[in-house]
Amino acid sequence: MNRAAFNRIVMVAALATAGAFGAACSTGDAKTKDQSAAVAAVAVSPATATEQPIARFIRATGTLMAEEQSEVAAETPGRVVAAPIERGTPVAQGAELVRISSTETDAQLQEAEANAAQIEARLGLTIRAGGAPGNDGDRGFDVNAVPEVQNAKAGYDLAQSEFNRIQSLLSQRVVSQSEFDQRRTQMEAARQQYEAAKNGASQQYQSLQAARARVALARKSAADTVVRAPFNGSVAQRLVSVGDYVTKGMKVAVVVRVNPLRVQLTIPEQFVSAVAVGSPVNFEVDAYAGRRFEGKVRYVSPSLQADQRALTIEAAVPNPNGELKPGFFATALIEQPAKTAGVVVPATAVQSSGGTARVFVVNGDRVEERIVTTGQTAGELVEITKGLKNGERVATKNLPKLVDGAKVQS
Repeated sequence: MNRAAFNRIVMVAALATAGAFGAACSTGDAKTKDQSAAVAAVAVSPATATEQPIARFIRATGTLMAEEQSEVAAETPGRVVAAPIERGTPVAQGAELVRISSTETDAQLQEAEANAAQIEARLGLTIRAGGAPGNDGDRGFDVNAVPEVQNAKAGYDLAQSEFNRIQSLLSQRVVSQSEFDQRRTQMEAARQQYEAAKNGASQQYQSLQAARARVALARKSAADTVVRAPFNGSVAQRLVSVGDYVTKGMKVAVVVRVNPLRVQLTIPEQFVSAVAVGSPVNFEVDAYAGRRFEGKVRYVSPSLQADQRALTIEAAVPNPNGELKPGFFATALIEQPAKTAGVVVPATAVQSSGGTARVFVVNGDRVEERIVTTGQTAGELVEITKGLKNGERVATKNLPKLVDGAKVQS
């Protein structure tokens, strides 16, 4: 066999081998494509969009405020001798916040009580046990019970008796006219003394009322040396320390009541008719992300803010554990009284990214990607306000694996 014939035989064998290899490769590619097609069918668990009544909510923002907040001030000047509170201290109504030295006020009270007691003794009024002046306003003041008046009345009665006796003797011509005139003058003088004694006693009684008023003021000043909490709450600030000198009207502490709290919200003008006293309010605060708190509207402003065209409302919020703090920023939802229909799908059917919401509508064994606009949420359902019709089916599973036109299976 010559060399040329050998080369032809080798070439034929090579072509035959290449053909067989190519056929084998073609068969393998076909199998791979079939397998790829089978893998590409994604299970999507489609759900049907339905129309149903939905509770509508008004979104509003606002700030939490204390139910009560009082800047407690001193009502009498003096040196602070005790301050048994700190920031955050819970206090009951009437609890001691700050104590001021009472040396001066106690002395003033004793002086006022002594002056009143002196006048009472002069008028013959009872002095209460412990030296405190009495108060006869309830039983009335009898001017004739005053000793000086009683003495003057006795003198007048005696002079009148003598005059009556002389008058009877004059008719019998036993006494002279001059003696009769003398007795009449004495009787008139005694009467004048009696009237003067009654007037003096009445003036002294009015002086007693003034003295008792000074006693009341002195007692108040003595009591005001202890600055007390105006209501049940907590101390937000203590503004003085032991040794400080305070003047009348100077703030010494701030007390707040934080249960319940108030949340003040601003409502846009178009929703004014949908808000009323008693409406429920749900809100969230940044400090407790994902947690909702509840309250009820208890105050609606009678007028709108002209600069914002908005209505101010307040809701009461229970805060038994003190978790919420005045000053928190609140994002609230206020339920409107009437429900309206809307198209809803399961929340798992909506995919959001970059502020854009999309769903995958199932058409046969393929899906169509659609950009949609979402509205209210209702439990595990989301309202679709634009981009989807009632009755269309949407994928609710494996959304990250889907693209427009992808093959799916139920």
